[in-house]
Amino acid sequence: MFDLRYHVASLAAVFVALLVGILVGVGLSGKVDDAEKNELRRRVADVNRQLEAVGEREASAGRVEDANTAVVELGLSALLEDRLRGRRVGLLFVGSPDRDLQSTVRATLEDAGARGGLTRMRALNVPIDSGQLDGDLASHPALAGYRGPDRLRELGRLLAQEFAFGGGAPAWDALSEHLVVERRGRARPRLQGVVVARSAGPQKGDTARFLAGVYEGLASTGTPAVGVERSTDETSAANAFERADLSSVDDIDLPAGRLALALLLAGAEPGHYGVNDADDVLPPIEQLGAGG
Repeated sequence: MFDLRYHVASLAAVFVALLVGILVGVGLSGKVDDAEKNELRRRVADVNRQLEAVGEREASAGRVEDANTAVVELGLSALLEDRLRGRRVGLLFVGSPDRDLQSTVRATLEDAGARGGLTRMRALNVPIDSGQLDGDLASHPALAGYRGPDRLRELGRLLAQEFAFGGGAPAWDALSEHLVVERRGRARPRLQGVVVARSAGPQKGDTARFLAGVYEGLASTGTPAVGVERSTDETSAANAFERADLSSVDDIDLPAGRLALALLLAGAEPGHYGVNDADDVLPPIEQLGAGG
């Protein structure tokens, strides 16, 4: 972390020097016309934006260091122990499975005592082909009413509820050929927690409407559901999770993020936790539910 802060400070110094150089150059050049003034303003504004970005990176670096120091000092294993004792938790990928992230989530669940580590995993094939899905739905009379682009949100909600509640899961069975990249684990047990990870990029059109329904459906079940991503991910799904009233953790690759995930699944105060524009680094531990 010292190296990161050193580089951040060095970058800030470079930008400041550049800004001073621009201003000094103008002072030496005497009069400037309007075009030159506008160019000067543009260059100064650009430098200021870069300085602000450096400041944000430095602040984020500090939050990362503080969060992980606290977790390490207290002992991650001790903090995770029995947080999820006996609970069944599922993992839903939006896109192909990310093996490293899956391994991190599984290890967190196992360390927290979740039953079997990970009860089930499903990975959604995105972008969706709504025509193919309509064809699959048409062959199942009980699901035919979910056909059409105006029903994609409702279809997403239905699949989310089946994923969380378990049971027969007829919609998943009907759509798996074209909708599911990979599936593992049993479909029947009801889950006491759900982890969502968007391994694909942001989606639009039919797929965006469908995914909004999936996220909203998870939030509607009353089952703790948490969107996760790494602190280094270039494209964040946090806004999409927030719009659907899902909690999120943006630093699952760090000890503090692993602890935040376990706390949220155990019933801690819902919110958006981590080091990148989050509510806080960790949920308040004292507000855990009785099951924690």
